[in-house]
Amino acid sequence: MTFRRFAFNNVFRNKRLYAAYFLSSMFTVMVFFTFAIFAFHPTLSGNEMNTYVKTGMYIAAGIIYVFSFFFILYSMSSFLNTRKKEFGLLMMQGMSVRQIRLMVFLENMVIGLFATISGILFGLVFAKVILMIAENVLVIEEGLNFYFPMMAILATFVSFIILFFFISLFVSYILRSRKLIDLIKGNKKSKGEPKANIFLTIIACVLIGIGYVVALMVEGLQVVAALLPVVIVVILGTYLLFTQLSVYIIRTFKNKNNVFWRKTNMILLSDLSFRMKDNARTFFLVAIVSTVAFSAIGSLYGFQSILTSTFKNTNPTTFSYRVVEDNEEQDVSLINKTIGQGNMEASHEETMLRYYEVGEDINLITSESEFNRFATLIGEETIEIKKDQIKVVEFTDSTYGQTDELLKQSIKLKSGETLKPKEVIYSRALPDTDSYYVMSDENYEELQATLSWEEKYHAWQVTKGEDNILEASTTLAETLQPYEFTAVEYEVYQINKAFGLVMFVGLFIGIVFFVSAGSFLYFRLYADLDEDKQKFKAISKIGLTEKELKNVLTRQTAILFFAPIVVALIHGAVALTALSNMFYFNLVKQSVTVLGVFLAIQIVYFFIVRFFYTKQVKSVL
Repeated sequence: MTFRRFAFNNVFRNKRLYAAYFLSSMFTVMVFFTFAIFAFHPTLSGNEMNTYVKTGMYIAAGIIYVFSFFFILYSMSSFLNTRKKEFGLLMMQGMSVRQIRLMVFLENMVIGLFATISGILFGLVFAKVILMIAENVLVIEEGLNFYFPMMAILATFVSFIILFFFISLFVSYILRSRKLIDLIKGNKKSKGEPKANIFLTIIACVLIGIGYVVALMVEGLQVVAALLPVVIVVILGTYLLFTQLSVYIIRTFKNKNNVFWRKTNMILLSDLSFRMKDNARTFFLVAIVSTVAFSAIGSLYGFQSILTSTFKNTNPTTFSYRVVEDNEEQDVSLINKTIGQGNMEASHEETMLRYYEVGEDINLITSESEFNRFATLIGEETIEIKKDQIKVVEFTDSTYGQTDELLKQSIKLKSGETLKPKEVIYSRALPDTDSYYVMSDENYEELQATLSWEEKYHAWQVTKGEDNILEASTTLAETLQPYEFTAVEYEVYQINKAFGLVMFVGLFIGIVFFVSAGSFLYFRLYADLDEDKQKFKAISKIGLTEKELKNVLTRQTAILFFAPIVVALIHGAVALTALSNMFYFNLVKQSVTVLGVFLAIQIVYFFIVRFFYTKQVKSVL
């Protein structure tokens, strides 16, 4: 058997250990290849928007490529750590350090070659489905037809072969005899009882607490100013949480006899303290990477929701038209005609919006009847205003109104009498996000305030044929002037179209980060598999039942799997709450959706890993 054949066979003899490394690498290649398919797609060339799409794809591919380097490097490091006995045996058989380096280099290149080819093949299999999804997410009107991506294949293959080559060189270079000897003796060295520094444990709680309090209390632009200090403080606190606080909590439980001696808790807690200490850096890395994934996707989803919801809120009617030029009759006729041709029915109202000088400001003043007509149009309750009564209307869910200033002003009537508002109501009836006045019809006719300017306003609310709104909106938006005509469906469509690329790129990068975080946990868990087999085999001889074994492994695996994920979920929830405070917008629904989806994925991943891990341990009993 040649040396190359030996290295090749070695890969296939360690299928279980290489499985996660191979699949994760293959998935990374497939994601990179997917972006390459988009970047080189014939449709994404020519106009300005598609240039932005291509640029975004290139940037995303670059981020994934750089992250892939560190991820695969970490994977190889974890893999080598599990092979300490194998390296020791080979050295005892006469293999030199140089030969071990060469063997590791060849093995990694074999894995890299097959992972690259498999990633490209799977990318081709799912290319059509992914293109269809991207077509809808990116809102590309031309369509993304399937094509044979020769340039994408070449770019992906060359890029990852180079990546695996340099990683293989780097890994083989850092393998020195002293480190190999340490690996051989690793199992024979006593780790000692893990201890936590009480001072650092308190510091961990204080740092995370300060970070959370500041993040949750600041609002508006203060969120931006506090971002960097909060991130630094929480990262330091998270590191100390896993290296000190977790060990302290486990030791506390171990010192409680009613907990430690209950059923199989002795086995669980005794091993868990070592596991938490040994895996602290991995858990820290997983928590931070997962937090980045949660926060990035949650923020992007939140931004899109803020933009679309804000626009819908400030434009409650299907179509609106402000008369700016002398073409009112022609434009209004076109809108009515388009509504009819689209098999739609709509209610139509029009009014003259009059702005008066009140104090030092210019504000809209309208009558009760005019206000009620538009309130009825959008389905709001009408109001009743008595004579000599005046109210300030603040636009619903808007923070831009000058309500306090309006409440201090008085409005003069022709009779010489002055009226001062005492009540604030909230409504979206009229298209003015600033606060304004509404008074009784009788008082409105007696206004003495100086008219500053006025404009004619039309609004349509479609009541039948809603499915045809977007088509009609597109036709009208392309014909009428944008500063005169507004169609909510069309504008939301344009927002989603412009934001689709960011969402698509962010989603894929977030998924890569999250899958990588899960793979880190997988590697750390399987790194101790051989040791667990020996340990539980010995314990089973003194009476540990199969049911108790399964219970211990389930709880141990669950703690190791979900400890960093729960921390990341809490970090992500705080980050998204801070984003809500920044824009004064409720993002609870978006936060629960994003965090819930990732948690569900992690739960499924946990059950899969637990099943195979338990099966491996039980195989030696």
